[in-house]
Amino acid sequence: MIHSTAIIEKGAELDSGVEVGPYCIIGPKVKIGTGTRLMSHVVVSGKTSIGKSNTFFPFSVIGGVPQDLKYNGENTELRIGDRNTIRESVTLNLGTAQGSEVTVVGNDNLLMAYVHLGHDTSIGDHCIIANSVQIAGHVTLEDYVTIGGVSAIAQFLKMGKHSYVSGHTGVEKSVPPFCIAHGSRPMTLRGANIVGLRRRGYKAEVIQMLNETIKLWTRTDVNKDQTLIEIESQYGEAPEVQEFVRFIRDCDTGVVR
Repeated sequence: MIHSTAIIEKGAELDSGVEVGPYCIIGPKVKIGTGTRLMSHVVVSGKTSIGKSNTFFPFSVIGGVPQDLKYNGENTELRIGDRNTIRESVTLNLGTAQGSEVTVVGNDNLLMAYVHLGHDTSIGDHCIIANSVQIAGHVTLEDYVTIGGVSAIAQFLKMGKHSYVSGHTGVEKSVPPFCIAHGSRPMTLRGANIVGLRRRGYKAEVIQMLNETIKLWTRTDVNKDQTLIEIESQYGEAPEVQEFVRFIRDCDTGVVR
């Protein structure tokens, strides 16, 4: 169903199962899959592809040009997967030619009101981003990341899977998987994301092992490389600990301790 007040420009491709509410505007390079609903006053522009069964609440602006002075009209993209909920006044920007050329939102994510997702950012699946979270360009969120309200994430950082960032946090370093991070200047780790890991079926002994791993990592009297060797020697048989260590070694930005 397409409301009579909606403007759909020539070239846009909408599946027959798409619902477009009052006063929405859809640009000529947009593709939208079946079951997706634009409630009202939603703007979708740029080279934007949207999958199935997404819901966009009023005044969200999707596929806008990057907030980057280097952007010069290049044919960059925004790709959105399936079953995402995009709440009021969310802004999702295209990628840039200097970055990955594409901004990505995976599947089954909830982006609450006033979230901003910068250019070239990539979000995995099952992430929850609370109200007024501001995410700069080139950021990566792995699966099952939760970010509390009114937090800000600096550019080029990475949030590991199952990590939790508490509200009002200023994120200036990457956050390892399975951790809780909070605070600002400095941000610190509080241990494992126990509640989230329990909800997702992790066993108590695995959660305890991750907690002990994080305690070792947050020690300030041992350097990074020696700490990782110690973690591997004590808990390296666990796949989750291997993932924790691999994330830190592969990260080309600072990792919070």
